[in-house]
Amino acid sequence: MFRALVFAFLACCFMPMQAGAQDLQSLLQTHRDEIAAPSRSSVGVALDDLAGSGVPAVATFLELWQDRQVWQREADGLFFLAEEGEGGVYTLTDIETGEVVGTADKSELTELRPNGGVRREIASALVQFQLSAPDIERRIAAVDAIARAMNADQLTPLLGAIDNEPDAALRARKERLAGMLAASFAETTQERVAAIEALADDLSVDVRAVLNQLLTTNRSVALAIPQGGNVAAVLEPGSDLSLDTAYEMLVAAELAPARVPASAILAALTENIVDGTVAGTPTAELNTTAAREAAYAALAEQGLVAPTVIEAEAQAAIAAHTYFDVYNESDVAVTDAARLALSAIETRVGVNQFVDLSLDALSLASIYFLAAIGLAITFGVMGVINMAHGEFIMMGAYTGYVVQLFIPDYTISILVALPLAFAVTFGAGVAMDRLVIRWLYHRPLETLLATFGISIALQQLAKNIFGTQARPLTSPGWLDGAWSYNDVISISYIRIAIFILALIFLALILYILKRTRLGLEVRAVTQNPGMAASMGINPDRINMLTFGLGSGIAGIAGVAIGLYAQVTSEMGSAYIVQSFMTVVVGGVGNVWGTLAGASLIGFLQKGIEWFNPSNTLAAQTYMILFIILFIQFRPKGIVALKGRAAGD
Repeated sequence: MFRALVFAFLACCFMPMQAGAQDLQSLLQTHRDEIAAPSRSSVGVALDDLAGSGVPAVATFLELWQDRQVWQREADGLFFLAEEGEGGVYTLTDIETGEVVGTADKSELTELRPNGGVRREIASALVQFQLSAPDIERRIAAVDAIARAMNADQLTPLLGAIDNEPDAALRARKERLAGMLAASFAETTQERVAAIEALADDLSVDVRAVLNQLLTTNRSVALAIPQGGNVAAVLEPGSDLSLDTAYEMLVAAELAPARVPASAILAALTENIVDGTVAGTPTAELNTTAAREAAYAALAEQGLVAPTVIEAEAQAAIAAHTYFDVYNESDVAVTDAARLALSAIETRVGVNQFVDLSLDALSLASIYFLAAIGLAITFGVMGVINMAHGEFIMMGAYTGYVVQLFIPDYTISILVALPLAFAVTFGAGVAMDRLVIRWLYHRPLETLLATFGISIALQQLAKNIFGTQARPLTSPGWLDGAWSYNDVISISYIRIAIFILALIFLALILYILKRTRLGLEVRAVTQNPGMAASMGINPDRINMLTFGLGSGIAGIAGVAIGLYAQVTSEMGSAYIVQSFMTVVVGGVGNVWGTLAGASLIGFLQKGIEWFNPSNTLAAQTYMILFIILFIQFRPKGIVALKGRAAGD
């Protein structure tokens, strides 16, 4: 009983409001002609009235109208959603209520087919409804539509849709987009300047595009700079623009007559040769530009040719006028604010680009360090030039690929692949040392040739087993994407992981060399093999373990490199040159030297690529030339060995 009384009370309260509310069909009838036969120039009045009516079904009607799904009944001019049924009879549905209200033959209906221009106007009107739609996907689509084609009409509905936006990220996008719109279309200068100043902290490309749009200029010429014009720069003919361009501007502005081309002058003189002269001047004297122009001027005075402008007259006309760039934006305060904001943004962008380039260089250095540290150990301790070192990197990458064939979980497979790649390449390195390297100690040329042959054999073996096509080594899902600090600084998670892996191996190798017995024996053999042998150390065993350790580290590097590079039989050859350069530049047999060499080469390569981004081959060439010059002045590398080993 109580609920019935409450319902009756609410019905009495709201009945007058409902009775006074305008329904969609009545609203559409007030603009029947504009809706039935719309044009881009006249449809704006109807759209403004529909948008401001407050009728909830307007958004639905606009969407159907834009998609050409609205039909008009000719008998009474009412608008419906029509669907063809059996026998060519159309079922009519009320757009506002969604209820079927009758049927009609096709001959009784007219399909509304707005053209492209009208549909774009409808889309703009729909934005204000979509910005506050319950579905977030529709709100995102509306924001994207505004961002693609910004205009002044979108600022007010966008501002109105910010406060009630529940999604924080989308609200931030709306605020940012409203700021860009306000910078261009706000009503007062103060609002525009405030919006521009707020954009000075944004480094995104679209913000810079908005500011650049405010600073677009047109080049003009006049007797004097016009009063009240927003002049960007005054140009000096001959330095800021060529003299020919300056005179062409005068001609285009109808401030000077057009010049007759030199070819036309020559043709006119040729046609008017009489008894070996042209206008009284012997043809033999027409061997200079000035003489030909004077003869042509004489012909023009006789009315035989069209007049032209001689160089002196052109110079005088150019000097008599002022050339300048004028902003398309007439408000001086706006352009001043935009120029200051853009200058501040470009400065910050330059700083951030340097940081981003440094991160890329650091990432590349970590890759080179992983690829070269194993070679540094074997080369430094044993003096072996191992040209097959790149193939150990390739073996590690293929090990990771095989592991992923059996373990589909990419995180677990990578954790399994890293130690397994070390074991596989460690064993291969020990086998190579026992079978080949041990017989070639202190014979560097023979070692180089032998390991080069092994390199070719291992590449062919990989082709026979895995084929010539690249094999995928997929990274875990948590390594997808990139860490982005802002619109300029970003680095992929895979490169961050490789950098961390390089730090781990740096610490691990330093611990092994400095804190373990094996490391002590390795350092002893490196410093003086004979003295180490007299102290009970077996140099042959140390050489074997050292070669295996260096090969194992190369295998782990192969897994890391394979996560972002193609795994092929030739992938190792892409890193062998950089590995040797890293070792030589850093200092043979020194971990810190390898780190320094990798850093130098990584930063040098990225720096050269930044200056010449379209030619990576040239960057490689310049880098090699730099390294050749570097080792001329410091042949023992950045961090040279000390003690007796330094003299070997």
